[in-house]
Amino acid sequence: MDNADIRVIDLSDAIARRIIAAEGKASFADSLGDGLAAGTVVGKGDVIDIAIWEAPPAALFGAVGGEARLNASTSTARGTSLPEQMIGADGMLVVPFVGRIEAAGRTTTQIAQEVNRRLVGIAHQPQTIVRLVRNAASNVTVVGDVSSSARVPLTSKGERLLDVIASVGGVKQPVGKVTIQITRGPRIAAMPLQAVIRDPRQNIRLQADDVVTALFQPFSFTALGATGRNEEVPFEGTGITLVQALGRVAGLQDQRADVKGLFIFRLEDPAAMDPVLAAGARTTPDGKIPVIYRVNFKDPATFFLAQGFPIHDKDVLYVSNAPLADIQKFVNVISSTILPIATVSTIVP
Repeated sequence: MDNADIRVIDLSDAIARRIIAAEGKASFADSLGDGLAAGTVVGKGDVIDIAIWEAPPAALFGAVGGEARLNASTSTARGTSLPEQMIGADGMLVVPFVGRIEAAGRTTTQIAQEVNRRLVGIAHQPQTIVRLVRNAASNVTVVGDVSSSARVPLTSKGERLLDVIASVGGVKQPVGKVTIQITRGPRIAAMPLQAVIRDPRQNIRLQADDVVTALFQPFSFTALGATGRNEEVPFEGTGITLVQALGRVAGLQDQRADVKGLFIFRLEDPAAMDPVLAAGARTTPDGKIPVIYRVNFKDPATFFLAQGFPIHDKDVLYVSNAPLADIQKFVNVISSTILPIATVSTIVP
């Protein structure tokens, strides 16, 4: 059932599973994955050291004798340690007899392999060691609702998300009301901080130029109609289910509520909807689709669905009145006015 602007969808097991599956795709582990530890990938401004070894008879670098500190380790192999070199603004470095090599964004192992590949046929069985001497490019920016915004340098330890947040003094708001957003290049992912703490997989290793933003984001839903309380209800960033939401507003009013008429008004992500239902639907400026989920609690199986169906921020829960509720209210009004008069008339002679 639908009109020109809003889809009305009966909640079913298939609908609930699709929505839960769509929510699971937003995790840091799945959408971003672990970054590489600093010192593994080099960047512009980093300073590196390159040592090249040749097997005897040394044909290229060994011919000039190499450095004593390298040659002293063996009486046969000859090695040369090149001067420390900073990776330029163009991401390139220069190696004698090799030429310019693209270094920024590559690991030290990849750079060494590239040097070896280009020296084949020039040097005798070359072996190259590339070492990061000074890290200038591997930093993470932490901003938002934290004790102190800062640029945090990464080390070879491989700092993880919670390490970086702790290094700036932590967040200023309660953990349950903070959402962490990570921007990595063109990719953006967000998760509740409490969910990151509970799931070690989400405490991912950060990489250079990541931007970590702590957002104070108190989630809430609004309950209207024949519920125990009509109000805006806050909830934790980790989320709550439909059953928990009803529990927080004291459930349904027994004498008023229509158990077949609970509605959830939501601006839904198209990815969480059946393509057939999403096709042709009008969207909001941010790409969401207005949807009303209809829940029938007269069917006992619905209670199991409601235990897993997630409530989203800014959802509106509305419980309609039962068909006889308005009649019952009318009878109550009449009773309150007529019965006292009738009672008085019976005692007056």
